[in-house]
Amino acid sequence: MIITISGTPGSGKSTIAKILENKLGAERIYVGGIRRELARQKGWTLEQLNEYAQTHPETDVDIDQQASAHARQLEKKGNIIVAEGRTQFHFLPESIKIYITVSPEEGARRIWNDLQHQELQQQRNEGKIVSLEQLKRSLAEREDGDTQRYTKYYGFDHRDEKYYDLIIDTTSLRPEQAAQKILDFVQAHKKNAKKNL
Repeated sequence: MIITISGTPGSGKSTIAKILENKLGAERIYVGGIRRELARQKGWTLEQLNEYAQTHPETDVDIDQQASAHARQLEKKGNIIVAEGRTQFHFLPESIKIYITVSPEEGARRIWNDLQHQELQQQRNEGKIVSLEQLKRSLAEREDGDTQRYTKYYGFDHRDEKYYDLIIDTTSLRPEQAAQKILDFVQAHKKNAKKNL
């Protein structure tokens, strides 16, 4: 089984994916982490990599294709896979597709809180952010830029909820509550799949 997780910034995608990884004994593939590491290797922030990606599709397409191929290889070995990435639902159409959303204000507040911790700041590689208002603008610009790239390279808007099996708004949910909703949905999905055999 493969579960793909997409969603908006600050919605808790990574935290929820880690909870699922633990509860399901799953393998987690984190596309955002791969891209952040690529940016670090180039001496760039994530924002700089995203600007470069506007004219260099390989920084999206190659990574997305490699991540989905890796997910399928792991699944063939009997693993449950949690693939976290904005476009993995497209590359893994057989997956259970989850979209996690949050209000822009709450999403920015959560990321701002993360940025107050040096270790999390380095992991996120957001560049120099000096205020919550600046962060809100930066996140909105990134969402727009990501959408432009995905539309250009893949022909879809990843925010269109029609692509997903389950949509969860985490604005007023703790990560554990959101993860439980996904686990309940996965269990129901498995039961229905068995009935249809």
